[in-house]
Amino acid sequence: MSETGRHGRRAAVPAGVGGESSGAKVSTSSTSGMGAVSTSSTSGMFSVLVVCTGNICRSPLAEHLLRARFAAAGVAARVKSAGTRAMVGHDMTAEAAALALEYGAADMPHAAQQLTPELIAEADLVVTATREHRSAVVSMYPKSTRYAFTLKQLARLMAAVEARPAVGAGDFIEAIAASRGMTPPPADPLEDDIEDPYRQSSAVYARTAAAIDAAVTTISTGIIASVGKR
Repeated sequence: MSETGRHGRRAAVPAGVGGESSGAKVSTSSTSGMGAVSTSSTSGMFSVLVVCTGNICRSPLAEHLLRARFAAAGVAARVKSAGTRAMVGHDMTAEAAALALEYGAADMPHAAQQLTPELIAEADLVVTATREHRSAVVSMYPKSTRYAFTLKQLARLMAAVEARPAVGAGDFIEAIAASRGMTPPPADPLEDDIEDPYRQSSAVYARTAAAIDAAVTTISTGIIASVGKR
């Protein structure tokens, strides 16, 4: 797959969204039995990559919840996760797996994988647990600065950009990216990060899962609305 073909041209930002686009990816509409999604994925599905450190707690939890929300809405989407220092081949921690089920995800196997430039390039949207993870993503694949956010950052930005039905998920993400300069950042930058529960107490796991679920709810609701689903 040509890198230029996926990321090399500027796509239009929906009308009514101010700010200057940083050159979002090409979006082509593809229709499946689960709904039309504006995407540049060769698979014909909107593709999301979730990133944390070990890929055994935060990112697989968000991955499983996003997949469940999209499936429940009938939206065809490919959701993967990876780690910047992945514990390759490991399953989710027992605590994260239990919380995924508690928040409505399907009981699915997981094998941690290392983040690669190829995984980033294949994605239409990259969401990370922290700003440090986002920096690692952008350092590895600079063009991803146009479609990489922390989970909480993306949820915060979505509140300022209304998802118009059937505009397409790809165009909606482009509008979000274009709005970054117009939306005030949090007073404390740490508010855009999700803490790491690995080897922490059940209370930390519960707090982390609640933060991930809140972000996933906002993000999935916006994307689902952008493709004309409810």
